[in-house]
Amino acid sequence: MLKLIRLEWKKNNIVKYICGVAVLALLLCLFLFALAFLGIAEEPDGTLDAAEGMNMISAPVELFTSMSFLIFTSVMLASFLVSPYKNKTMNLMFSYPIKRQKILVAQMAAVWLFNFFALLVTKLLIYACISAGAKTMRSSFEIDVDMGSLSFYVSLLTKTVVIVSMSFIALFVGLAVKSSKATIITSFLLIFLTQANVGDVSLAGNAAVPVILTVVSFLFAGLSVCRVETRDLP
Repeated sequence: MLKLIRLEWKKNNIVKYICGVAVLALLLCLFLFALAFLGIAEEPDGTLDAAEGMNMISAPVELFTSMSFLIFTSVMLASFLVSPYKNKTMNLMFSYPIKRQKILVAQMAAVWLFNFFALLVTKLLIYACISAGAKTMRSSFEIDVDMGSLSFYVSLLTKTVVIVSMSFIALFVGLAVKSSKATIITSFLLIFLTQANVGDVSLAGNAAVPVILTVVSFLFAGLSVCRVETRDLP
């Protein structure tokens, strides 16, 4: 399986995605640092211009990193899996003496692992910069991050798993209609569903949502590969 994953990375030129993630991480870090310490989130009178419950620095960090990486992961899944189906280049892969399910699982794992570690490193970089800045600068947000506590890392790992896994829902839709655009559009819809507020109602603060989303995401991942051994390509 590891050989297949490395093959997928090499075949899809993973270096360009590494460069993309590096640029994305830098931009997110600069933006969130400015949001916290340069007053761009404040009204002219100095009060914070943020929705209720968004006054903690972890809220915008989780919001913007989740949005960015859910889309980035879905774009990679579209490139690794949906486009080969649409362009029929998957026929060549399925001609190998390897089970189709194993090939698809390797492709999905290649994307999942890459984005899991990419999102994890990006969040750690952002939180480290904000924690360092908070020592000498006044923050517009309350600093609710303690990088010395175990609970911080447990929460970080849990939220990272949930966000990256949610892209499997977008993948299922993309494979169903054989459209890369549908995969990416679905990722945007997932962002609106999980991050947006409708009045005072939001799924983002519900403790049960991460568990439900993870279970649903892996269910859709299973549906994406089931019956692939007998399902004909278009």
